[in-house]
Amino acid sequence: MFQKVFLYLFFLLSLYSSDLTIHQNKEGKEWCPVSGKSLEKSYKTSAIAKLKINGRKRHYSSIEYLLVDQEEYGLVDIKVYDKKRKTFVEIPKKLLEEKRKNLKKFLSKEKKRKKHYYKAGKKIFKKNCKKDLDPTDYIEINELKHAMKYDKICKPLKEKNLHKAALYIWDIKRAGDLGEVEDRVKIEESEKCPVCGMFTYKYPRWAAQIHYSIAGKTHHFSFDGVKDLIKFYFHPLKWGNYTTSQKKNISKILVTDYYTQRGIDGFKAYYVIRSNIYGPMGHELIPFEDLEDAKEFKKDHLGMKILTFDKITEELAYRLDRNR
Repeated sequence: MFQKVFLYLFFLLSLYSSDLTIHQNKEGKEWCPVSGKSLEKSYKTSAIAKLKINGRKRHYSSIEYLLVDQEEYGLVDIKVYDKKRKTFVEIPKKLLEEKRKNLKKFLSKEKKRKKHYYKAGKKIFKKNCKKDLDPTDYIEINELKHAMKYDKICKPLKEKNLHKAALYIWDIKRAGDLGEVEDRVKIEESEKCPVCGMFTYKYPRWAAQIHYSIAGKTHHFSFDGVKDLIKFYFHPLKWGNYTTSQKKNISKILVTDYYTQRGIDGFKAYYVIRSNIYGPMGHELIPFEDLEDAKEFKKDHLGMKILTFDKITEELAYRLDRNR
């Protein structure tokens, strides 16, 4: 009898383990990078794809959240989980268009649903997590959940409570903390980085801008990090029809001080490179207004060098992409 039960349990375990393959490799891989939902619990509705810019695999709790990412990043090799075959298959175009057509309605419902979690999430956060937790330290909500679960930022929590607390921290506390920062780089929700196409408001810790002035008119471009700003600074025409965006027309450059989160003069800032802290696009030039802060960060995070703006080259930006 015991042997039969053991064999049956082994059979179920083999089905479960082979069925639930997570198709992303990073901290927080257990959760959707957009919704923060558990991929184990939402596996049958999940979808996978690769980022067009670097081929990195991404796993989403639903097709709808994949579409949110597609609008921002651009995705290839899109597949959806097939319950019958128990594997991922190419998503039918008809289904994809149907989901895209109803995306706004879906997100509206999700927004209302999440609001019910915030009150409980706030209580869970205050009771179980460190009060000095800084949500802007994390690029995406799944990275936040990883830190909450594995880095002792919070006491052990069941997935349901972990998710409620994470939603409160990500959607409410994060916005509140940013609102308390004076003189931060102000980004509109509609602004996209002209280099990588990402929505820059989602990455406030890394926000940077180039402002131009010509014939009494001003305009600016926002970036999700100094690295992309540098690429644009040297060759704006490479990234679009920006004929007025020449160096001689620059009125100011703003970057975000890593510690204070204030917008500071990019020409006067100090930049740490090749540390163990990554931005939305990988290795970054991390800005500081104060040289001593840059030195402290370099020491604490294994940075290689501190540079002033005049020492930064276009080649360096691309070398950081290649991790060289």
